[in-house]
Parts: sequence; C-alpha cells; structure tokens
Amino acid sequence: MAHRVRILETGEVTHNVRRFKFERPAGFKFEPGQATEVAIDRDGWREEKRPFTFTGLRDWDHLEFTIKIYSGHNGVTNQLAGLKAGDALLIDDPWGTIRYKGKGTFIAGGAGVTPFIAILRDLADRDEIAGHRLIFSNRTERDIIMRDTWERMDGLDCLFVVTDEPGSSLSGGRIDRDFLRRGVSDFGQNFYVCGPDRMVEDVNAALEELGAEPDALVFEK
Repeated sequence: MAHRVRILETGEVTHNVRRFKFERPAGFKFEPGQATEVAIDRDGWREEKRPFTFTGLRDWDHLEFTIKIYSGHNGVTNQLAGLKAGDALLIDDPWGTIRYKGKGTFIAGGAGVTPFIAILRDLADRDEIAGHRLIFSNRTERDIIMRDTWERMDGLDCLFVVTDEPGSSLSGGRIDRDFLRRGVSDFGQNFYVCGPDRMVEDVNAALEELGAEPDALVFEK
C-alpha cells in the first residue's frame, strides 16, 4: 500500500549524505532495521522506486531516512538532494530481514550502516547498548556517517576503518578474513553485516570460515 507523505525537514549529515524527516502516516509501524520502497511524487519519477531504510525510532511522531546522494548521474538520489520541506514522497509498507536478534557485532560498509542506525539508536534509548560493537568501513574519515553519534553512545565499542586515506590515524585496509581474525575474539556471537553486495558476501564467507554459525549472520537476503 502506497502512502503519500510530505517532507518536514532536510539536512546535511556528511558531504554526500542527507537526512530527510517526513510525515508519519496514521498507524504506520516498522521495526528497527526495516526499509521501504520510496518514490518522488512528481511526474516522471513516481515509478522510479528505490529501497531506503528507516533511521528514526518507532515511537517518533515522524519518519526519517538517511540517504547517500549520488550526484554523478541524474538518478533518484540526485533528485532527492534537491527536495525541500513541503515536497512529497511515496512510500510503501515496511519490509526487510535485518532485525535485531541479540548482542553482537555490526559490520558496515559506507551507506550500509543505515539499517543499523535505528537498531543502535533503539538499544541506546533502552540503555541496552553496552556489549555491542560497530566496525564501520569507509573510504575516508569525511565519509563516516554519524561518527559523533556512535562515539557518544556510552558502551558501544566503535572501530572505524578507512580504505583510501593513508594519513589517517584510524585503522586502514579492507575488512577481510585476516582483519576479522585479528580484530574479533568471539566468533560465537551474532554478526550484523550490511554494505556493498561483494563486501557482504566476502565478510559472511570469512566469518563462517572463522567459526561463525550461518544462523548468527544477519544480512539483507
């Protein structure tokens, strides 16, 4: 079922990521980690649906997306970048297989952190964030989405990784089997993985090789 919602506010998160706050339809419910199909309510764009994750909390009176903008081509995200308060979106009912199932490590690549935003916010809101870890890979430090938010979450163990910034003080390199073997001490925990398709495949395969149970890997199937 499609819902027409108006944007309430937009704002910059990083140099290429924007936050959109918009109306919440009456009775609309979602679980942290879920997504929906989104289209812009304009001629020529209503059939151009794209999946985006809800990044707000389920008890907020509005909904929120945190979206990476790809300005190099005239696609949906580039169109979204030009929207403002009062413009309308079309959203479908929520869906998704990334759901919280217990303490563990969240492994994200770039905009792949978005399904984890609501989950980690929800845990922090319930004072249950302690004992969780976020391993977050980006090309450079300026690409890290909501870094201040993660660092302020008391009890969340954060490990930021950059792949293309040799002068950074952060960890460098890819999140591969050797990285995980060195950096993870318990492969019996839950692992939440989201990012580019190839990264998810490689990380999941490496985790299984290192002893993680397939049922403990949570990712968008």
